[in-house]
Parts: sequence; structure tokens; C-alpha cells
Amino acid sequence: MAKEQISIFDMFKIGIGPSSSHTLGPWRAAQRFIAVLKSRKILQKVEGIHILLYGSLAKTGMGHGTDIAVLLGLSGDDPVTFDVHRVMPKVQEVKSSGKIDLGAERVVSFSYTTDLLFLYTESLPYHPNAVTFQAFLTDGTAVSETYYSIGGGFVVQEDDTVGVLQEVDMAFPVDTAQELMMWCMRTGLKISELVMENELAWRPEEETRSGIIQIFHTIKDCIYKGCHTTGVLPGGLLVERRASKMNKRLLKERIYFDYESWVNAIREGGKDFGYILDWVSCFALAVNEENASFGRVVTAPTNGASGVIPAVLQYYIIFHDSYDENKIIQFIATASEIGSIFKKGATISAAMGGCQAEIGVSSAMAAGALTECLGGSQRQVLMAAEIAMEHHLGLTCDPIGGLVQIPCIERNTMGAVKAITAAQLALNSNPDKAKVSLDAVVSTMWETAQDMNVKYKETADGGLAIKVPLSLPEC
Repeated sequence: MAKEQISIFDMFKIGIGPSSSHTLGPWRAAQRFIAVLKSRKILQKVEGIHILLYGSLAKTGMGHGTDIAVLLGLSGDDPVTFDVHRVMPKVQEVKSSGKIDLGAERVVSFSYTTDLLFLYTESLPYHPNAVTFQAFLTDGTAVSETYYSIGGGFVVQEDDTVGVLQEVDMAFPVDTAQELMMWCMRTGLKISELVMENELAWRPEEETRSGIIQIFHTIKDCIYKGCHTTGVLPGGLLVERRASKMNKRLLKERIYFDYESWVNAIREGGKDFGYILDWVSCFALAVNEENASFGRVVTAPTNGASGVIPAVLQYYIIFHDSYDENKIIQFIATASEIGSIFKKGATISAAMGGCQAEIGVSSAMAAGALTECLGGSQRQVLMAAEIAMEHHLGLTCDPIGGLVQIPCIERNTMGAVKAITAAQLALNSNPDKAKVSLDAVVSTMWETAQDMNVKYKETADGGLAIKVPLSLPEC
């Protein structure tokens, strides 16, 4: 069976928080359903819509904004460009008016309480994240489509490959780390160089480079905004933002009004271990606080783990004096290849594999990327990715209140620090003497995922989600 052909822009997607599988995926599914109605030329016949959320989408959908995502998707809004400040007002407008605009001048009645159903006790066998859209037509018939949000913003239907398998002729097809290493040995290419060669199957190199820089600009804007925004996160847990306070303390209350001067000020603070560690944590907190607030983020490879790679990349830019476009492209290209190996050989969905599939994978991606950018060999890159994941194996997904806040936000700081540590270990090791291969850890992660109790897979039915009363403060 053919594996997925995964591009950089499959692993890194611009969207809106808080969850790639519970927000971005359902949003894309809703857009896809509207596209089906248009293609069949029946959109103008629609007089009612039902939305059925199953499994994990039902159990933690409210906290993850699944309801918000499907309404915006059906309304024709796009997560890449939609104004994040309009998210809540637009949804409130649908709720209060009792109508939803499906586009093409088709406005139908819609009741948030009776047309959007959270089926908490029902799950479909293909994947835990399932959503069914039903459109009722004026002639008395109905159209129904079921979609599965399989992690990282990927959406599929059972027995189809739309949006997943892409028929392109890649120069260096890779499914496993062993295959990746084989191509590197044959060609002498770095992993990032091999990735850029493969991307030519989709588009010209300059277009790929431009797209990666757009991804980076979204990342840096998210970090900067998160480090300069105060307040309490939405959702009812009353979690206070911490990144802005850390930023002010570390900069001794000085204020900088643009990214470049801010970066220079951080760099001037020196390279004390505690100082660097604080900033890495601050960067990760900043991104995930933005994510929890329905801000614009980049799946890396998911929204729940979207702070790890930005934090490590920002660490590299600042503390290794590498604010260089070529280095940034190298970092993101390498990270994408590591992530695609996990996507093909295991999962990047917490609903399938627990948090090891999100924070663990993002940490492995960041570790490998940092290692290559610091001059590591191809084998050291794979060793760093293996080390990072090895020490996330078995990590559960147990979000309190179904929100991507506790323990999710702090876990991004841990994933970033582990990635840096893994890179340093790999750079100071002989990979030929490594006892565990990256492919072995990918396989182990997948076996662990299959053995893991479902209550630890983004259902909020176990772990911290049921041990911590919602009334207690986080710290």
C-alpha cells in the first residue's frame, strides 16, 4: 500500500488555534462539505444543516473550539486569512440570529442547540475524530458526508485518499528513516537539501522558499504577540498568561516595538544558562497562549504542540546568531522530514496516540532540525530525533476541561528543552554506536499508542483531566 507523499506545507500549516485535529481539521471538513454541495449544484436547494460530532470531537470539542470551527467553515471563512478578532463575534452572530450563511447567497435556518450535536457516547471505528454533515434539501432528500480529522489538520474520508495521497514523482521517496539515510548516503545531500529536491515535484524552488518564509513570519509574529499580550485565557479555567510577564522581567521592563529590536535586546542579555532556559520557556508559552486564545499559529506538526519548534527555532536564531533566511529554511525543511516519518509510520494525532504523538513528535522534529543547523551529520540528525522521542514515549493526552491549556501549554516548554538537550547529546555522540534507531522508536511509539487506554487519548476521561478540580489554580 502506498504511503503518503508529504510536503513541507502538509506538516506546517497556517491556521487558527487551539487544535489542529479539533479546530483546523473540522474547519477544513466543513469547507470540503460546502465544496461538495457546490460541485453537485445543490447548494441552492439546501434548507437545513445538521452537524454530528463523534468520539474525541464530541468529548473535548467544546473546549477545543470544534463547534466554532465547523460554523466558520460552513460560512466560507478560511483559517489562513480569517481575522482572528472576528472569530467569536461571527459565531455569536450565527447563534443569536438562528441563521447561517453558506455562501452563494444561500442563508438557512440554524439552531446551535439542536442542529449541532455532540454525541459523547458514540464513536466511529475508522478514527476517533469524526464529524458528519447532513444537508436537507427542498425536495425532501438529504446529503450526508462523514469526515475524519486524523491529526495535524489532515482530513480524510473512509476509503478515500483526497488530500492525503498525492500523485507526484518525487526524486527521493522516503517512508522510513532508513530510506532517508540511504538517499543521503547515495547523494551526499543534507536532509534539508534532499527535502528541497523533493519539493520540486510540487512547485519551483523559489515558490517553496517563499512559502517557508511565510510560515516563519507567521511563527515570529505569533511569538512576538504572545510575549506582549496580557490577560486570562478563554474557556473558564482562568489560566493567566505568563509569557508577557516573563518577557518584561527578562528585559527589565524595557519595551521594544518591533521584532528585530526585540531580538537584538534579548541577544544582548548574554548566554547565561538560566537566562537562555527562561527565554526558551517564554517563547513556547507565548505561542501556546496565542493558540489557546484562538490566535493565528502554525501547526508544527499540530496546534497543541505548536510552541515547541518555534521556541527551538527562536533559540537558534537568537543564541546562535542565525537570523538568516537560508538557515531558517534549512531548519523548517529538516523538521518537516522528521515529522513526515512519524506521520507515515505512526501518528501525529493525540486522539490516536496520546500526547507522545504531538509533543513527542514536535520535539523530535525540533531536535533533528537544530542538529543539522548546528553542523550535525545526517546520522546525528536522526539520532537527535530518536533521543527526543524516546523520552516522550507513553505521554498521555489528558486536557483539563477539554482545553488546550493544562497541561498542554507547559508541555511545549518541556518539549522544547528536551529537543535542545537531544541535539546537544547527538552532536557529542557517535551515532554509529547508537543502540536505538529512529525507525525503532517510531514503531515503538505506534505500538504504545495502540496499547494506550482510550481515556488517555484526548478524551478528557482520565489522568489530570479528572484529578484536578476545575476550580483550582494552575500553580
